[in-house]
Amino acid sequence: MSDPMIQLVILGVIALFVILRLRSVLGTRTGFEPTNAPQQTFKKEKPKDEEVKEVIDRDIADYILIDSPGGKALSQMKKAENTFSVTEFIEGARQAYEMILIAFEEGDRDGLRPFLADDIYESFEAVIIERENAKLNVDATFIGLREIKLSNAEYDWRSKEGEITLTLIAELTTVVKNNKGKVIEGDKNTIKRQKDIWTFSRVMGSDNPNWILVATSE
Repeated sequence: MSDPMIQLVILGVIALFVILRLRSVLGTRTGFEPTNAPQQTFKKEKPKDEEVKEVIDRDIADYILIDSPGGKALSQMKKAENTFSVTEFIEGARQAYEMILIAFEEGDRDGLRPFLADDIYESFEAVIIERENAKLNVDATFIGLREIKLSNAEYDWRSKEGEITLTLIAELTTVVKNNKGKVIEGDKNTIKRQKDIWTFSRVMGSDNPNWILVATSE
């Protein structure tokens, strides 16, 4: 074999060795294979107005600050009794206030008893007895409730007793007469405003739906 042929064979062997060596290191690739380079991902950011928002209970927020002690107490009352509605309570208290006020002015014990705690009933009855002993009669006309505001609320989780305090401003006329019908005080044509701060109480979740007046002040 001539020298040129020997050199050609040697070069061919060396070239084959290099190709095989490269394959052992790099591997064989065909087509579009994934690389080891990290892939870039794109995450769509939500607009701020689409972020999860805290649900506000308007049934409470319409009457008192949610984060106030009273607001938190009302929230606990709702957890204890899921059918409890602050709005419905306010409407019921509005009606109860008128009935209690007129029953008291007119000395109607039967009209008062279902709405009052024992000690409050005794206080109201004591005034009624004083008027009866003085032989005085009261003629009262309820004009309307001008303002009703939820002032505070408290909840005792141990007894499940809830208390709600309302500030109420009413307009009414009262005329006080003696046993002969003579006007001692008041005027049926003069409307007076009366402010009361009343606290109602009830055991949440109980079968009795009635709220009872447990405290009064002016």
